Amino acid sequence: MGAKQSKKEEGKTQARSSAARDDTLTSAERIRKYTYKQWGYNMLSLARRGLKEPPEELWELTDLNKLNLSLNCLQVLPSALSVLSNLVVLNLWGNQLTSLPPEIGQLSRLRVLFCYRNHLTEVPDELGNCTRLEVLSLANNQISTLPISLANLTCLRKLNLSYNNIAHIPGCVYTMKSLVFLHLACNRLDCIAESISALVELKILIVEGNEIHSLPKTISCLRHLELLNVDFNAIQNVPQEMYQLTRLEKLACHPLDKGLHIMQNPLQKQIREVLDGGLNALYSYLKSN
Repeated sequence: MGAKQSKKEEGKTQARSSAARDDTLTSAERIRKYTYKQWGYNMLSLARRGLKEPPEELWELTDLNKLNLSLNCLQVLPSALSVLSNLVVLNLWGNQLTSLPPEIGQLSRLRVLFCYRNHLTEVPDELGNCTRLEVLSLANNQISTLPISLANLTCLRKLNLSYNNIAHIPGCVYTMKSLVFLHLACNRLDCIAESISALVELKILIVEGNEIHSLPKTISCLRHLELLNVDFNAIQNVPQEMYQLTRLEKLACHPLDKGLHIMQNPLQKQIREVLDGGLNALYSYLKSN
């Protein structure tokens, strides 16, 4: 009995001692103990913490390079975000954000921004100041367009705008000439502009689940395309010039397969019959016509 009481008292003493140590720490030090260094980056993950707002201490960690605030209950980000000017990666996915603060444009070193699965209806003009961005995901929001200022994102290589309310591919997208990956599935697109020809570095273009009725002739300029997914649209025919997309290699069925995904469309009978012979048969048919 005495031994049990002794252990219990010892535990209480240790708890009091730990609490006393925490009381001597500054606010920044209390949160800094959750930071770690990896591959030369100062990192902090506050994912899955049920946060309704970022902790005030966070804005004192100005040396952070990678910050993960995903899977919380955040509805707004304060303007204080701008003090984290050394951020390279900012992960905000899976929250309840309805907007991003204009101050996000002051994160001049930012290269990766994940904002998918929020409630965003628009993107601030100031995001166009983040000219080092290479990866931007705004999927699963309620966005209908993008500001023209995003034309400044000339280093952007991967852009995900899937599952939004976009009826026309924003003009700024056609100026992002470094893009290799463009995901626009499950929007409200009814066409792809001839300007798509400017995205000559594209390797993956996904526009499945829209209302596209035809493909532009200039899609043939995307000679690096390895995956083109136009399934579940209203396409009946294909442009003759499409045979120039030689890197597609095959008709694809599985969503992750490289190649051309097109069979899930109301294709003309003649085109569908030709496609029964595979992609090479289609290309031969297009060349002969």
